[in-house]
Amino acid sequence: MRFTLKDYQSDALEDVLARLDQARELSHLRRPQVSAFSLTATTGAGKTVIAAAAIEALFEGNEEFRFEPDPSAVVLWFTDDPALNEQTRARLEEATDLAKSRIHVIQPDFHADRLRPGTVYFLNAQKLSKNSLLVRGAEAIQDPALPGMAPAPDLRGNTMWDILRNTIEDEDLTLYLILDEAHKGMRRATKREVNEKQTIVRRLINGDETGHPIPIVWGISATVQRFDAAMQEATVGGRVPLAPVEVDAARVQQSGLLKDDIRLDFPAESGQFDTVLLTRAVRRTKEATALWAEYASNQDPALEPVVPLLVVQMPNTPSDELMATAFQTVRAAWPELSDDAFAHVFGDQRTIELAGETVPHVSPEKVQDWTWIRVLFAKDAITTGWDCPRAEVLMSFRPATDETHITQLLGRMVRTPLARRVPANDRLNAVECLLPRFNRETAVRVGELILGRRDGEGGGSGGGGGRRALYAPVDLTTNPAIPADVWRLFDALPSQTLPRKSASPVKRLLALAQALSRDGLMPGARGEAVEMMVDVLVGEFARHRRVEGASALEDVQQLQGETVVAGMNSTNDFDVETFIEDADERAIEAEFAAASRVFTRELAMRLAERLEGDGEADDLLEAHLKVAALARVRGVASELDRSAAAIADDWYAAHRVGIRGLSDERQAVYSDVHAMTTDPTIELLVRPRVRSESTQDEHGHDVPMTTGHLMADDGGNFPIGSLHGWERTVLSKEQGRSGFEAFYRNPDRGSADALAVAYRSDNGEWKRMFPDFLFFHRVKGTIKASIVDPHGVHLADALPKLRGLAAFAADHGGAFHRIEAVAEVGGALRVLDLLEPRVRQAVEVALDVADLYLVHGAVY
Repeated sequence: MRFTLKDYQSDALEDVLARLDQARELSHLRRPQVSAFSLTATTGAGKTVIAAAAIEALFEGNEEFRFEPDPSAVVLWFTDDPALNEQTRARLEEATDLAKSRIHVIQPDFHADRLRPGTVYFLNAQKLSKNSLLVRGAEAIQDPALPGMAPAPDLRGNTMWDILRNTIEDEDLTLYLILDEAHKGMRRATKREVNEKQTIVRRLINGDETGHPIPIVWGISATVQRFDAAMQEATVGGRVPLAPVEVDAARVQQSGLLKDDIRLDFPAESGQFDTVLLTRAVRRTKEATALWAEYASNQDPALEPVVPLLVVQMPNTPSDELMATAFQTVRAAWPELSDDAFAHVFGDQRTIELAGETVPHVSPEKVQDWTWIRVLFAKDAITTGWDCPRAEVLMSFRPATDETHITQLLGRMVRTPLARRVPANDRLNAVECLLPRFNRETAVRVGELILGRRDGEGGGSGGGGGRRALYAPVDLTTNPAIPADVWRLFDALPSQTLPRKSASPVKRLLALAQALSRDGLMPGARGEAVEMMVDVLVGEFARHRRVEGASALEDVQQLQGETVVAGMNSTNDFDVETFIEDADERAIEAEFAAASRVFTRELAMRLAERLEGDGEADDLLEAHLKVAALARVRGVASELDRSAAAIADDWYAAHRVGIRGLSDERQAVYSDVHAMTTDPTIELLVRPRVRSESTQDEHGHDVPMTTGHLMADDGGNFPIGSLHGWERTVLSKEQGRSGFEAFYRNPDRGSADALAVAYRSDNGEWKRMFPDFLFFHRVKGTIKASIVDPHGVHLADALPKLRGLAAFAADHGGAFHRIEAVAEVGGALRVLDLLEPRVRQAVEVALDVADLYLVHGAVY
């Protein structure tokens, strides 16, 4: 893979590979069974990247997850949209190391006897319709010279159905069908279209035309319920359902792949405000352009800045007057735009004449790369399968009843332009949505859909933990009233990374070494890391060679087997005789390949070379034999992992200052590498640069303000509309304590400026919580930081989060003056002092959160 997967993508890949392993085992039984499973993740989660990694593993294997390649694998990627197929093909080529010759889009002139193994084919529903050249067959063409004898189209020997039949019948081939966006492919405007798509998918999966069902079906969807319903419609009985792979939306949001905030603007009074808000949309787009240019220049003057796009969403049948008004308004507000800066993606695909100028049609998938397009007119044709991370501003002329269409389009605009969060800058992690034809009530409904608070079909905006809908937002900057020593302490506060379900310390070390070498912080680091790891293995070889190593070597050299003997005169039904045969070269190489999955291929090869060079082996085959034996010795792999983890931690600590001086993009690489562990690791906070907060609530009322926050508006104020009831009581009490200097409302998402605490959920999965407040008080002349976290005892995650905070206090309590959990119990606020060992012990064994506060807490 050319891409480094996010932690949740890596976990999803592991689960997908496990399902594929199950599926191919079922398909290779003496009586083969067909199967199906789904991968579901919110829009923007990178489902295609996960699928690309899985396809590469199918063809090439995957060392990290010890997944064996399937030499018989043929992948058929099926959608209902040819443009989506083309976009996915391009992504596959970009993301994987697969040769382009192994990735094909099936066109009407496709000729083959069967599909080739190790190849991905893209096919869309239209090419299997009854009038398609691929499937029409002999009945479609009648040659007058040969009455009653009709050749296949283009003299084709096989239709697409014949090709699929031959592929499935071939015992040396295994067909994997990836059904992309199946739930949408079976939902079209007219009943005839719906039935046609359903019939095609059903015929394909069930084998109505081939006589054989597709052996393995993998569905990819943003909505698992809709996919399951589609599969029920499209599948005959007898298909084995495998457990679905579901990606937690909160983890997607924390990854930084999706924009954190959607800023909603709409009229606060009745009237005609189309041109007013469109002019505002243009101004916001120009501001975003300047902000991105400034950011790029500060990071690296040679860096190409993000070029923001303004999307103007029209009704399905916009009047000529509305189109002309919109175009002229943009022109007047942005006169410096070039003539080719406008485009549209309407379904009719014709060039539009507006105010004496032309607006050409473009394919939606081209807009992201064609940065000269600055204003895009759209309807609803781009709400499926299209992504444009540089789309920063949406101006929608949809009527107030169309909140679903708006949220669907926002779902195509939620990817972050840099595929990562801009550290500590809310403004560059947001998308703007201006709704001139909405009132507050309907705008709030859009906000609820965005945040996933409403059920229904609208969704698609990728809502998850940390996503906010902002009303009348204000951008806050560093509060000049905050003392410098507060900021210095803030810079030193520890925050925890999110552990991975599985992680390789060796790969973490090699990735860190590669980064340090690339950035000039430690030239030659990767070669040094490899040699240090090989040194560890050589030491383990010397330590174990006499006993465990000799036994393992004998196991690799010899094959033990059994012969079952059925004797006519035997008193038993059968007798068992054992035999031993010497392993041949192929068997040894298979064992060496298994060792490569334990040590990594690179280390296994280098160790074999070292053993041969040091005289420990007469030739390379014997060296491979010894490496294979060493991999079987218990404790060797664990020692290698322990050493790799220790070296990586030492190197990371030694170069921490240098890493902090790199660009945000490079720091993000180190942050990802640092977090490649199965236990939480510590990273320091990053100072916030721009903080955005709502100045109004969803009802249009101004929210209260307070002072003393690290980030503030021009008047030194910070909006606290997001605080509820006793959260405000906690804030007021802490502000009133002697020595109060400042407070920080901790962001509730995985941004670099958010203090995070890792915890295990009830099912054992690692998650992160973000305590509500950091308070800074001057104690005996020195600034001290405190964590105070109000949290309801009735919430399902109350106890797991409390245990995580207690563990954090045990490990890192020395960095804080107080670490306290506050809850309302029995009509009063009570507090648990988590720096107190006896309280932490009580938290560890507690069964009831309320009892904890009553027995071990104090009145707050």
